[in-house]
Amino acid sequence: MQTYIVKQPIHDKDNNLFAYEVLYRENPDIEGSSPETETDDVMAASTIANILPRLSDTDFFEGKDVFLTFTEALLQKDIPSIFDPDQLVIVTDYEVLLNSDALGLIKGYKQMGYRIALKEFQFNPRYIAMLDDVDIIKLNMAIPSSSNESVSAIAAELKIQTIGYNIDDKQTFDYANKMGVNYMQGQYIGTMVPEKVQNPDHLQSNFFQLMAAVTAREPDLDKIEELISRDVTLTYALLKLVNSAFFGFRNKIQSVHQAMVVLGVNQLRQWIYLLSFRKDENAPEEFIKLSFMRGQFCAELFDYAKDMPIVKSEAYLLGMFSTMDYILGVPMEEALAQLAISDDIKVALLTQEGRCGTLYKMVLAYERGDWPIINECAEELGMPTEVITEKYFECLEEINNIWKGLMTAL
Repeated sequence: MQTYIVKQPIHDKDNNLFAYEVLYRENPDIEGSSPETETDDVMAASTIANILPRLSDTDFFEGKDVFLTFTEALLQKDIPSIFDPDQLVIVTDYEVLLNSDALGLIKGYKQMGYRIALKEFQFNPRYIAMLDDVDIIKLNMAIPSSSNESVSAIAAELKIQTIGYNIDDKQTFDYANKMGVNYMQGQYIGTMVPEKVQNPDHLQSNFFQLMAAVTAREPDLDKIEELISRDVTLTYALLKLVNSAFFGFRNKIQSVHQAMVVLGVNQLRQWIYLLSFRKDENAPEEFIKLSFMRGQFCAELFDYAKDMPIVKSEAYLLGMFSTMDYILGVPMEEALAQLAISDDIKVALLTQEGRCGTLYKMVLAYERGDWPIINECAEELGMPTEVITEKYFECLEEINNIWKGLMTAL
């Protein structure tokens, strides 16, 4: 049985990372899969088995709370007690609560110190009776409804926190914000950055010229060195980085030219992108990591996609540059027009068309847990579905390790 697993961030009103929810789903295309309770239990147990070793690694969840859905059978078997009450939030939905015995289970876990999150809240005496034991109500924001607004108002009155999920565009974000939800979850949240005053000068900035230079098919190393050297803060950061314990070079690197030689063009491209980000105090950490995660994920999945018109290093750029419009505060088309990258990548980022577009679409679908789209894209690319979750977790660990080293160096 193939199970997709994704770690989805939950942010507070100020766009700070609050927690992660682990979403999972059995691959619906596998013969014999079904939504039966027994299948759900096996799927949940499989997810927990995968998550347990990672929970012991504080870097994986970055010390944040973890939301995890439990079926009634797993609650009865006392599976949540494996987890630290200070870290785990038990998520349940209305199906679990159809059995009156589940109410007693929930109350018991609450008394043990676990927090309880309820999805699919409905106005029903069964739910009203248990609200004293509920800490958080999750509201599906995909379809605006008066019911969500009423539930949000009642939750606020009862001092119960709310999370709006499936916030995948600005319209839904504005709606959730108007409702006054406490936390937000969805693809749009991951790409939110403080608004910038759009300025055409961004396209003439040293940063943008540098990005255009390092992404050229035949990079002019002298031009790149010149552009880095004219920016004292970038030069300082680059030299500090290459001389850090993260790289461990025996001899001290004393010039931009030496730094470029020891890093190589591909790694230099990645570090320049990060270092330029670090100069912008408005860019949230989670947003920067999202760029790297998309780049890494696209590159890893590239190895399993058939008949791709680009090479692996370009697949990395496909994911990395997916946030370029947010960085520069200009439309994506305007940002991409100045970069010396392939037309396949540009078309993919603008329209999600072509084989590169399908790869990019699959990465975005995985972020938001859109399992049918993931399967559809994998089939189109001739990609085995069993590698997707494996590569996702490998990329998360790789990005966390790189990030930890870079934050120590910078």
